[in-house]
Amino acid sequence: MGLIDFILDLAGVLVWLSWRSIRFDPLVKTTPATLAGTLRRAEPRRSKGWPYLAGLATLLVVRALLYRQIGPEADWTPKLNLFFVSLAFRNDHFFPILLFSVLSFARILIVCYFWLLALTIINRHSTEPDPIQKMVRLHLGPVARWPLIFQLLLPFLLISGLWIALHPLLVHFGVTGRVRSYSHLAEQGALIALALWFSLQYLLPVFLLLHLVASYVYLGSSTLWEFIGATARNLLAPLRRLPLRIARFDFSPLVGVILIFALLHWLPKVILTKLAQHNVSPWLL
Repeated sequence: MGLIDFILDLAGVLVWLSWRSIRFDPLVKTTPATLAGTLRRAEPRRSKGWPYLAGLATLLVVRALLYRQIGPEADWTPKLNLFFVSLAFRNDHFFPILLFSVLSFARILIVCYFWLLALTIINRHSTEPDPIQKMVRLHLGPVARWPLIFQLLLPFLLISGLWIALHPLLVHFGVTGRVRSYSHLAEQGALIALALWFSLQYLLPVFLLLHLVASYVYLGSSTLWEFIGATARNLLAPLRRLPLRIARFDFSPLVGVILIFALLHWLPKVILTKLAQHNVSPWLL
């Protein structure tokens, strides 16, 4: 059930991104003052994308109905893993299941946009961004042009605000307990936002390993490989002065993968394990 839920979340994110991409189509809004402005689509102009949002809403509701029917029979309890805490939802009532369906999708969508933000930060010094990086910045909108400090603070402010806003609803459905103050809620929101950075362990090594392969195997010329190469080189910039090249082989991508794994996977696990040994939970501090 967890795998099915994850696949449906990805499908929902693709629907969302498709809806967002409509405004980037150069043939949707054109003016006769440009060459593109003289072009018109052959098919009739359709609505501005509300079918995508309707389809997404239908997906979230229908799967909640499905979980409501299957969950008790399969002895499956919907859980939302936020790294520092795992929220369990009742499977015998529709509205808690619907809340889980919405929040599960929202979690993947937030991770997706956080990854786009991380790629923008990594490639922020690119004077002539490639088409893929331009699309990434278009999806982020004005945030892509913000100063670095505000881009780094945005996830903490946004997630803390969402957690504070959703907390009464989560308490109402018995998902979590009450807390002593709003400052404690803000601290919990900051922990959830911190977990977003840990999710980069699944994204950044892919760029480094693909860059390593492309450095020694010709895979053709495309904007995708240019984007991967530029991102990997920017990631490896702090390692340039280290003697990581032996003969014709550059070990910096492998060292980068090891460092990312150590900082974003191994170190947090070790810290949480040590705290648990002393019966201390950062979530309850």
